[in-house]
Amino acid sequence: MFIQTEATPNPATQKFLPGKVVMETGTAEFRSAEEAEASPLAARLFDIPGVTGVYFGYDFISVSKDSAEWQHLKPAILGSIMEHFMSGKPVMGDASILSEDVDAGDEFFDEGDESIVLTIKELLETRVRPAVAQDGGDITFRGFKDGKVYLNMKGSCSGCPSSTATLKHGVQNLLRHFVPEVQEVIAA
Repeated sequence: MFIQTEATPNPATQKFLPGKVVMETGTAEFRSAEEAEASPLAARLFDIPGVTGVYFGYDFISVSKDSAEWQHLKPAILGSIMEHFMSGKPVMGDASILSEDVDAGDEFFDEGDESIVLTIKELLETRVRPAVAQDGGDITFRGFKDGKVYLNMKGSCSGCPSSTATLKHGVQNLLRHFVPEVQEVIAA
């Protein structure tokens, strides 16, 4: 098994590509060892000293670290990923933690803004999320109110030094161009 690694714009996060589907549908993010108990693979990765976050996308795993050096962490992470996939165990033990984006009940917007929200979601789905997934992260819709779009940052995007630039200069400009009602984009 050959696992590729890629740097991300976030120096504290690396993207690992096992050459297999990691999450058939949805995504999963773990920010602590307690949360990781829902996934045998995430729990295994959190057993490595220095690992502070794990994010599963369709065909990649983003791993975040504390102050430890990648040169010391990468061999252990690669070994854990390889051992997990060779064991045949599932990536997720408890499917209830899956996030198919955000539950509709968690979103907020006025009924009168439904067509605007649908356009925003379509732009996020077709233009923003594929680009952000290339960097090992994800951005999902949270809400729209008074011209402000609220988005959730996940994976390598969460805590990334360049995430503010991505939001303000990339996503905000794109949404403003196609949806004149959008005035500002804010990380929720």
